[in-house]
Amino acid sequence: MEYARGFSLIDYGNYKILEVRNPYPEADKSFTYLLAEEGAKIPARLHYDEKISIPVHKIVVTSTTHIPSLVSLGEINSLVGFPHLDFISSPQARQRIDAGKVKELGENEHLNTEILLSLRPDVLIGFTMKGGGKIYQNIEKAGIPVVFNGDWNEKNPLGKAEWIKFFGAFYQKDKEAAEIFNRIKNEYESAKKIAQKASNKPTVLAGGMFKDVWYLPTGDSWVAHTIADAGGDYLYKNTSGTGSLSRSIESVLDKAQHADYWISPSGFTRYKALKDASRHYTKFDAFQNKHIYTYGGVKGETGGLLFFELAPNRPDIVLKDLIHIFHPELLPDYKNTFYKPMQ
Repeated sequence: MEYARGFSLIDYGNYKILEVRNPYPEADKSFTYLLAEEGAKIPARLHYDEKISIPVHKIVVTSTTHIPSLVSLGEINSLVGFPHLDFISSPQARQRIDAGKVKELGENEHLNTEILLSLRPDVLIGFTMKGGGKIYQNIEKAGIPVVFNGDWNEKNPLGKAEWIKFFGAFYQKDKEAAEIFNRIKNEYESAKKIAQKASNKPTVLAGGMFKDVWYLPTGDSWVAHTIADAGGDYLYKNTSGTGSLSRSIESVLDKAQHADYWISPSGFTRYKALKDASRHYTKFDAFQNKHIYTYGGVKGETGGLLFFELAPNRPDIVLKDLIHIFHPELLPDYKNTFYKPMQ
């Protein structure tokens, strides 16, 4: 992989070895999966956690971030089950859902195993915050292979996008996956070069409060990387660690009151709602100057946020959105996809 650090893929012809190194934060082990064609001769001493017959024809995925890869690879018709169907925004996936071809599986941590077993998928692509969990163990005991996906742990924006190669391997579409990723990479790099022409770097704040705690992306996060590549100066760029930063409103106000731009203010889409939630928000220059941009207003037909589904897979679009916000003169004809001005 060029950018992704969470998985590797070795092709031996009629079988492949997929290793997922970082399925969840601070994981103490990696997982090895054998992806084998029918009739493949497998070395006797080969060790692996699960065997999956490829190409797969029926799949269950558990995160909306998995959906765009299936769409891009032309394999959305293989999707047979998903937890929280309303979260999915993709028109292609919704068409299949509306036709009754994708079953509701409940909550990710409490999947409806009865429905899942009746679907008999070739593989379930799962994700976990802290380990395998009993639900996945029960699914494996029932004969359904479970493969962990750790795309959300990648720090590099292109590293997240490269996980399309992970999905391509299950459909024997490695070449197609590589071509799709290369197009995204080229778009990202081209936009990054445009941003380098900017004559200034506006300061940027991100995130918002939840129960009196302000959560912000770390300086190692893909969001921080994208802000930098868009020609922005993220005020928390020198922080590290996984997950989010937790700060008091007083701390954020002291550091970022005069930030030029504020992006991703939690789920808020209107200044009035922001003001009603906390008077502290009104003290920020970005609030007073109407320089707040949110992804909260771009939703699928059943309310799912498009940003959560598509943005990790299309960092080139996120980058162009931010360039257009920070340096509109560099992309004068561009129309933002995710980040819109707060109303």
